[in-house]
Formats: sequence, structure tokens, C-alpha cells
Amino acid sequence: MDILEILGYFGALLIGVVLGLIGGGGSILTVPVLVYLMAINPVTATAYSLFVVGASSLVGAIRNIPKKLIDFRTAIVFAIPAFIAVYLTRKFLVPAIPEEIFSVSGFVITKNIGIMLFFAIIMVIAAISMIKEKDNGRNTEVKKVSYNYPLIIIEGLVVGLLTGIVGAGGGFLIIPALVLLAKLPMKKAVATSLLIIAVKSLIGFIGDVQNMEIDWVFLMIFTGLSIAGIWLGVYLNNFINGKKLKKGFGWFVLLMGIYIIWKELF
Repeated sequence: MDILEILGYFGALLIGVVLGLIGGGGSILTVPVLVYLMAINPVTATAYSLFVVGASSLVGAIRNIPKKLIDFRTAIVFAIPAFIAVYLTRKFLVPAIPEEIFSVSGFVITKNIGIMLFFAIIMVIAAISMIKEKDNGRNTEVKKVSYNYPLIIIEGLVVGLLTGIVGAGGGFLIIPALVLLAKLPMKKAVATSLLIIAVKSLIGFIGDVQNMEIDWVFLMIFTGLSIAGIWLGVYLNNFINGKKLKKGFGWFVLLMGIYIIWKELF
């Protein structure tokens, strides 16, 4: 086992710690850890990421059920179009992307480079949303939940498509949608998003099982470390200011996204 592999397994633990500490964002690290530290092909890495993110989010969702923080009706309305979109994306769209997307004056954008560049752009958008996020106590009181069904379904399809391509959970898109479109209080939105992420990610992964060979031993070890990290993160949450950490993590993700763009292009 070389130093990069050891760092990769440490990265798996870190993914869980971040999820446990700030309730999201950790999944955005999964693909870079798998690609750059574990030397896994980007298409396979996005598939493995779906399983890691799905399993980790499921643990978080189960933890929230006794606290009555999950709005199951909202989760179902959002998750159905999301998991249909992510399954179809993994089963048909990703395999259909050509190995060479385009080339200009000898500069070639391959499928692997294209996926990593798209992923880096999503990282930058997620980072900016984490850095700019303000909590003025908005939407913390209990309100009557209302549903804008057409917009929730459209948002579910968009999030499912993005999740299918890059293998990240998309919590930074789901949580604002639940707050704005279903009028959920913030704590319920975060908890409900974990269930949505778990369902759509694991169903999307089924599309990959049908298309590629999975290294189950590696995947279970990596996922197990990530889940262990969640429990560690939840414990550390008692001593660390989550809001400040989220902004700091946002800056880290922004730098990572810029680094991936630079690495893939230059």
C-alpha cells in the first residue's frame, strides 16, 4: 500500500467527518479522492461515489427518523423524479458519452477530462453557495408545509441528472429547494435531503452495477470508513462551530475545484 492509497483511505474517513460535522458537502470530496489518490477511472469513481454517498446519507437519515425531522411526503415527491433521472443518466447517458468529446488544434477533451471538468464546475458552485450562505434565523419556526409540485418535480429531475453525471449528493441544490418550494424549516430540510440523497444515489448506482464490474471489497472498506467518519463528525460537532467550519470548508472546496480545472486543462 503506497502513501497515496493511505491518504485515500484517510480521505474516506474525512468525507464522513465533514458530513457528520456540517450535514453535507463531504460527498463533493469523494470523486477527487477516488480519482487522484486511489487512481480510479473518473467514470468508475462517479459510480463508487454514488454508493458511498448513498450509504453514508442513509445512516444520517436513519439517525434523524427518531427525532421526527424527516418530512416523508416531501421526500417522496422530490425523490421519485430525482431517482428516475439519476438511474437513466447512469444506465444510458454516461455510457453514451463518446471517449473523445471534441478536439481543437490538437487539444483533446476526452470523456474522463470532460467529467472531471464538469465535476470541478459543480464544486465551484457548491463552494460559493457554502461561503455565501447566511443564517439569519430564517425559516427555523414551524410552518405549514406547502407544495409547489411542478417546480419540485423539475428540481428533482435536474438534481438527478447532475448527480448521475458527477456522483455527488447535490445537497447544496436540494436543501434550498426544500426550503423555498416546500416551505420546510431548515433543520427538516437538511434531514429530509439526506433521505432523498440516499434513495437517488443508491438507485442510480444500480444503473452502474448493470454496466460495469464493481470491486465490492474496496467499495465496502471505503464506505465503512466514511460511515465511521460520520459518527466521529457527529461527536466532534459538540466542540466545533459548524457554521464557521462550513465557510472554511467552502473555501477548501473552491480551491479544490480550481485545482482540478487547472490540472485537467494544463
